Amino acid sequence: MSPAIRVRPRRELRAARRTRAHRCWGHLIAAPLWPMHGANLGTLLRTCDAVGACLAVPPFGWVDEALARGNTLRRPSCVHRVGSPLRWLAAERAAGARILGVELADEAVRLADLPAARRRTVVVLGHEATGIPAEAVDALDAAVEIPMVGHGLSLNVAVAGSLVLYKLAGLL
Repeated sequence: MSPAIRVRPRRELRAARRTRAHRCWGHLIAAPLWPMHGANLGTLLRTCDAVGACLAVPPFGWVDEALARGNTLRRPSCVHRVGSPLRWLAAERAAGARILGVELADEAVRLADLPAARRRTVVVLGHEATGIPAEAVDALDAAVEIPMVGHGLSLNVAVAGSLVLYKLAGLL
């Protein structure tokens, strides 16, 4: 009796995917602007590649090393290096981007109710211990919340960002 599930071989998967790294499509940008753990940046960069998004990173000295260490992709990825996170967010908003924060807030949209992005959208991810700084919350157009039933207060940045990016890309 043959199995009911056919696992596709790597050769078939490779043939169905892009052959080159994508250039900046400018549609979705994951912005972990206050990262706590460097390992999460490489993981989030892989998700960005999977959904066709870009990654915006702050000017901390350790970020480039963390990206290089955590990025297991064989091709270059779209990474935007920002100066001041607050000024960059203001410029993105002024240029027409929707600024969406992943944060626990009274007005937050539940992840399941989040529609796919229809215009340039920046997904702001805060520090894992303290969240998005108060002065940056004012720059948000909306917040999205990932409901949890366990004891933890939040997911790590790479997991939370990945869930939101997949939903915004219309892949969930």
